[in-house]
Amino acid sequence: MYQDRSLTCRDCAEEFIFSAGEQGFFATKGLTNDPQRCPACRAVAKRARASEGPREFHAAICGACGGQAIVPFAPRNDRPVYCSSCFDKVRAGTLTSVSAGA
Repeated sequence: MYQDRSLTCRDCAEEFIFSAGEQGFFATKGLTNDPQRCPACRAVAKRARASEGPREFHAAICGACGGQAIVPFAPRNDRPVYCSSCFDKVRAGTLTSVSAGA
C-alpha cells in the first residue's frame, strides 16, 4: 500500500527516506502530514525540547462544550480551543469544529 519516499529535511536540507513502514505507523496514529525533519535532526530537536524543562500549560474554555480545557499552548482568540474529549470528536469528524467568535 505504501512505498518508500524521499523527503528533504527542513533543518539540514539533506534527503531522507520516509519508509513504507513509517508511513503506515503515521497513518495508524492519525498523522496526515509528512515528517519535516530527518531522523538525526528529529533527535536533536527532541533533546532540545527535553532540556527546556517542563511544558507550560494554560487554562481555556472549550469552544464546543464550554468546559475547562488545559492546553500546552497559549490560546488565541482567532481559533477555538477544545477540551480533550471534544478535541477527539473533532479529530474523528463526529463534531464539526466551531469557528472563533461564534
